[in-house]
Amino acid sequence: QVQLLESGGGLVQPGGSLRLSCAASGIIFSGNVMGWYRQAPGKQRELVASITRAGNTAYAGSVKGRFTISRDNANNTVYLQMNSLKPEDTAVYYCHTLIGIDYWGQGTQVTVSS
Repeated sequence: QVQLLESGGGLVQPGGSLRLSCAASGIIFSGNVMGWYRQAPGKQRELVASITRAGNTAYAGSVKGRFTISRDNANNTVYLQMNSLKPEDTAVYYCHTLIGIDYWGQGTQVTVSS
């Protein structure tokens, strides 16, 4: 059974940093594209960043240069380092992978506010 478990969210002031983690189980982690999505209240879920099994990355324009996605295949974990956070980054952040169907974690809340 595929499970994705996010952690690391919280409340942070504008300009601050957070690192999200997603621990995966039940999959051959190293063979999968992993992604981080977010959904703010009243908005559609959007792709924030993704990383291929080879380590190639892609970012939404709104986070490029501020967020970094990385993966540790030995520990089946994908990370999202978020720097220079802005209030508009406030959302529930979800870990995702696609193995025939979409798999999602339960989400972790990130709130950027003074």
